Amino acid sequence: MITATDAIQGSTAPATGGLGTRRDRIIYWATTGIVCAVMVFSIVNFTFIDRFPFPEGAFVHLGLPNYFRAELTVAKALGVLALLIPGIPARIKEFAYFGFGITLISASIAHFSSGDARISVLFVIDPLIFLGLLIVSYFYFHKLRDA
Repeated sequence: MITATDAIQGSTAPATGGLGTRRDRIIYWATTGIVCAVMVFSIVNFTFIDRFPFPEGAFVHLGLPNYFRAELTVAKALGVLALLIPGIPARIKEFAYFGFGITLISASIAHFSSGDARISVLFVIDPLIFLGLLIVSYFYFHKLRDA
């Protein structure tokens, strides 16, 4: 039976590693799942519930043009699919990781620049926490692929 991790590693042989390999897979899928869930949440929030937590809408509040919402939504959806679907080439997954990294750094900077830290410092820190999880996912992606 081929598992998702085997597809990432490019191997069709069943995994026979010890606890470290199982632990590595758990860490990879947990961090990747959390990051993808955050991206899906932001897609839903920007598309359907744009008035939370800012009455004027997040994009207006951050000073971003409305057309950027469509670009960001499509890019995030494609990135989530790239990270979650086994068998996607590693180079495509690399683009998704890079894009999510830029997105999370930009979100933190945008919230800081618009003064959201005065409302709650979490607006600035949250994207950086998820950036940390993205980095862990990226590290374990390579660790599992190169094993």
